[in-house]
Amino acid sequence: MREIDSMAVKASTDNDMLNLFIQQNEYYIIKCVSAITHRFITKSDDEWSIALHAFTEAVQGYQFEKGSFYSYSELVIRRRLIDYYRSQEKYQQEVFVDPVIFETEPEEETDNISVHLAVVKQVTVEKDDSLKLEIAAANETLSHYGFTFFELTDCSPHSQKTKSACAKAITYIMSNPLFKQDLFNTKQLPLKIIEKNTKVPRKLLERHRKYIIAAVEILSGEYPHLAEYLLYIREEIGK
Repeated sequence: MREIDSMAVKASTDNDMLNLFIQQNEYYIIKCVSAITHRFITKSDDEWSIALHAFTEAVQGYQFEKGSFYSYSELVIRRRLIDYYRSQEKYQQEVFVDPVIFETEPEEETDNISVHLAVVKQVTVEKDDSLKLEIAAANETLSHYGFTFFELTDCSPHSQKTKSACAKAITYIMSNPLFKQDLFNTKQLPLKIIEKNTKVPRKLLERHRKYIIAAVEILSGEYPHLAEYLLYIREEIGK
């Protein structure tokens, strides 16, 4: 049942087996990188070399108990691509997506959010392309909850009062590992429990359910750029 996983374990200690294993998985590596970057990748691209090294790293660090090798290797490849894009200081590329904002309204003044992201058709990312990868990764994660990253434009809080209420709910989940893990497992927000312990009205929780879930996932995962837009929640958690 887990033939690939067993082959990865053997390849981790046998160079000949490793070379053969890599050769057999070249198509998988290209497919994986293309899915992560949302563009077709060939062996002439820098991303191919980065992914190849990452795949080798994944083989050498893989343990059968970790579960699916492909899932593990995809995670390693994604991380190394993000590291690569961050290292390219001269790199500049337009992101053809509609990134959502976790922004306050223009007239509001706040010291808790360092950067505001506007909803635009094109966003220029200077120095690296890691934001694009984070958006793609977050979108994939949120799809398991039945919505997309881009739907957050319709349910993100704008008034300071509503943002504070959402922050209470998010902080409560982040501060309770069992509830957070239950959210990850069931994909359901424990509205009744949150309402009881935070006094945040159920209607508000329902209205901003997607935003609350997205914030918990982003703050719990490896989304450093997206997390910058949620600094006010991090500060609330740190109180």
